[in-house]
Amino acid sequence: MPPWGAALALLLAVLALFSLLGQRLWRPWKRAVGARTLQGAPDRDDEEEVAGGGPTDRFSDRHEPLPGGCSLICKPSALAQCLLRALRRSAALDPGRRSWLSGPHLQTLCHFVLPVGPGPELAREYLQLADDGLVALDWVVGLCGRGRRVTNPGGLPAVLLVIPNAWGRLTRNVLGLCLLALERGYYPVIFHRRGHHGCPLVSPRLQPFGDPSDLKEAVTYIRFRHPAAPLFAVSEGSGSALLLSYLGECGSSSYVTGAACISPVLRCREWFEAGLPWPYERGFLLHQKIALSRYATALEDTVDTSKLFRSRSLREFEETLFCHTKSFPISWDTYWDRNDPLRDVDEAAVPVLCICSADDPVCGPPDHALPTELFHSNPYFFLLLSRHGGHCGFLRQEPLPAWSHEVILESFRALTEFFRMEEKMKGLSRHRASFLGGRRRWGSLQKREVSPSSNLEEIFSWKRSYTR
Repeated sequence: MPPWGAALALLLAVLALFSLLGQRLWRPWKRAVGARTLQGAPDRDDEEEVAGGGPTDRFSDRHEPLPGGCSLICKPSALAQCLLRALRRSAALDPGRRSWLSGPHLQTLCHFVLPVGPGPELAREYLQLADDGLVALDWVVGLCGRGRRVTNPGGLPAVLLVIPNAWGRLTRNVLGLCLLALERGYYPVIFHRRGHHGCPLVSPRLQPFGDPSDLKEAVTYIRFRHPAAPLFAVSEGSGSALLLSYLGECGSSSYVTGAACISPVLRCREWFEAGLPWPYERGFLLHQKIALSRYATALEDTVDTSKLFRSRSLREFEETLFCHTKSFPISWDTYWDRNDPLRDVDEAAVPVLCICSADDPVCGPPDHALPTELFHSNPYFFLLLSRHGGHCGFLRQEPLPAWSHEVILESFRALTEFFRMEEKMKGLSRHRASFLGGRRRWGSLQKREVSPSSNLEEIFSWKRSYTR
């Protein structure tokens, strides 16, 4: 049997199992991630179906309706209005004809289980880090015969940094995003952590869940190779913890123009502690065990490998690997003090678009999985919430790419235009101030004290101006 046949058979078996246990897979998430329901209280989904509302009704505060049953939740600002106009013009959000893959589990399984197939041509580079570890950068260089559009008119093509999920699996949607970005004129590059996707583990140290130190060195190298090109970043699923940690720690020095997170895990500690529906929990856990089994001998000096490979949950696996080390053991609380992706979120100075689905079977229901106060109070964070899409799915009828990919690239284009207009207005303001200053009459009677507010444009950069 060919490999694709085995994968298809496995998919059909899992789908049959899901059809039998569908209620058990979704209902437990109603009380996950800190949710509390009173005994005998009616189910929220049933109430919404009766009332005719949708899953975004609970986010009605400060939300802007979009085509396809989506909503944009954000703090009002000039940048928010620009992004809202771009999303309302987007053809990717048009509902159109629903795909047979509209179910949340089908969308998720097609994303994670189906074989990748023929992907783009990749040119790999290994980057040696300060502690002699290795990370990999896969530059997408092939399958661009359909032509490339210019993403930065009058400038260099932008670099798109793609961060896969924290388990190290390179999925179909990641490669699909890279191909679409390549066609649109970007230079996509995929970041692989230590020991992930064929990257050798040359030192007995793996990258914790939200530690951006390796990513910082990778971004520095990318800036060295393309010093004048704009840099955008996209993360997938659990890999969003790494991107958000990087943006929070680096602040305005991140070198990133804009970022997007597809189905991000934002409340990570609660996510680990609550656990996933058991097929996803077992699947992700098995994938990690298989990936690390080749390094079992090298890790024996740092962790208890026998306990590690006997782990029965993602939390137990994560805690054994990074907390119960033989050299520097730490507590579970200390681990999340250092790795919570939102620990420095107030320092982030880059627009971040989070695309989430209300029927996400991995992250859980949005009212418990998403910190809505973040999007209501922080002008840099935007939440695009859809009714359907599963976890990192957002699939459409073939051969169209996932609509999340189209929306992300369109939002990046809107950001680029917005920043260009901001710089143009800033230049005109400076020119006007210089012109008026040259006509000022001499004489002490005509002298006036310059208002302190006239120098604000020199003090604050555009990173402050577009949040007005």
